[in-house]
Amino acid sequence: MLSSTYLTSGSDFSPPSLPPPLDKLPTMKMLLLLVALLSAASAAPPTCYSRVLSLSKEITESFRELQTSTTVDSCVGTLPRLYLDIHNYCVLAKLRDFVAYPGCDRVPEVNELKEKARSLYTILISYCRRDLVFLTDDCNALEIPISPPIEHSITES
Repeated sequence: MLSSTYLTSGSDFSPPSLPPPLDKLPTMKMLLLLVALLSAASAAPPTCYSRVLSLSKEITESFRELQTSTTVDSCVGTLPRLYLDIHNYCVLAKLRDFVAYPGCDRVPEVNELKEKARSLYTILISYCRRDLVFLTDDCNALEIPISPPIEHSITES
């Protein structure tokens, strides 16, 4: 049996408060909602190119730090230069030579750097083989790194 207490007149009853439908929100709120949804979405996964580029920069920087470190073994000075340009086809030979270099096996930093170089080589020849385009095959360009342009501020001139 239904109880009459649930039945009320139209003036006594007010439905629970519900948010207005999305199409009735003001334009600004819709825009803010859209921006919030887009910013909450995860970023796109790295592409082969972006992964190779970031890893090559990381390896080059680590090698530079290793060369300038005073606490590392003196054999580090005998390592082949490791300036990497992934747009140069000769980078593959450069990585192979560096990984195969017999010196400094007792230095943990060198072994770590060789592992990174091996990973980069594997990515280049396996995973990204068809995605990358080499712009040059100038092996001499990898021997002498191009220094980044010096930015002059307006106050210096």
